Amino acid sequence: MKFDIRAVDGVARRGTLALPRGVVETPAFMPVGTTGAVRSVSPAEVRESRSDIILGNTFHLMLRPGSDVIRAHGDLHKFMGWDGPILTDSGGFQVWSLADKRRIDEAGVTFRSPVNGAQVFLGPEESIRVQHDLGSDIAMVFDECTPYPATRDEAATSMERSLRWATRCRRSHVHRRQALFGIIQGGMHLDLREASLQGLMEIGFDGYALGGLSVGEPKEEMYAVLDSIVPGMPSDRPRYLMGVGKPEDLVRGVLAGIDMFDCVLPTRNARNGWLYTRAGVVKIRHAKNRTDIRPIDENCGCPTCARFSRAYLRHLFVTGEMLGMRLCTLHNLHFFQGLMADMRTAIEKQQFDSFSRVFFENTDPGNRVMA
Repeated sequence: MKFDIRAVDGVARRGTLALPRGVVETPAFMPVGTTGAVRSVSPAEVRESRSDIILGNTFHLMLRPGSDVIRAHGDLHKFMGWDGPILTDSGGFQVWSLADKRRIDEAGVTFRSPVNGAQVFLGPEESIRVQHDLGSDIAMVFDECTPYPATRDEAATSMERSLRWATRCRRSHVHRRQALFGIIQGGMHLDLREASLQGLMEIGFDGYALGGLSVGEPKEEMYAVLDSIVPGMPSDRPRYLMGVGKPEDLVRGVLAGIDMFDCVLPTRNARNGWLYTRAGVVKIRHAKNRTDIRPIDENCGCPTCARFSRAYLRHLFVTGEMLGMRLCTLHNLHFFQGLMADMRTAIEKQQFDSFSRVFFENTDPGNRVMA
């Protein structure tokens, strides 16, 4: 892995992340392909949206189809027909999301499989082994995603365990073509976040991520963590904000110095008929769209906006046609990647401050819902 910073505007960074299967332009947004697919669209369509890298999930792929099946194809790239870089989450997020189906101890986490109820164990060594089998370009350490709210003692216990697990991941990681990122935990307690970062830097990783955010906390608390912790993250390594993806949060994250993001939001919301534009979110099922012959966004160059009207898209959703979800997913992917491209250009031109100011003044697509 080779990470180069090409331009800086304030603390916003414009860079390139060179990986074995391609170059990722940063700041970057990674569409989520949890089970080896970005839902409802093909790998070629994801690539056409200007996505350089996608995310897969270790836990879900371990359960189905199993890393042995993927390894028989060579790696996850060949299994799913994606020739670009892949980052794999470690499965640590499931420690949080499956709280009612798991037991944590020092060795790792014992789950009840959401697929068939079988008992499944996942620890640092197992997570790294599965990620080796998947052959991803970037692997993540296995961590415990601290819940919100958490007392200081609860957050400290969780963070310290994650640090010990990070050490075990580092020792187990022998895949020379695969980068390994550490994950900063500590809840909303800034001193614990600082301790987590310092501990991870002592271990040494190829990149550093902020985890345990966007788990129910107020935006002000998330932004406080960003402003306090990001300046101390190594400037020569990629900085990754995990699971955060509303458009305003992407801009705010880049303002704080973040380089990488991922979220299910653009694809999940598309399947529910929520479409992003710079003027707001269009709810395509709304009755006002029944006779609206305009595209979702007249300024968008995506395949959906180039060929189809709001009325047609609403018709697809009302009649239950799967094409509706596909077309809306394509639009949202193009919107998110277009936003990232505009931010990269603004940083290069030393205009990111004015870009972000105009964005927040006039185009808050995360908070304003249009008909």
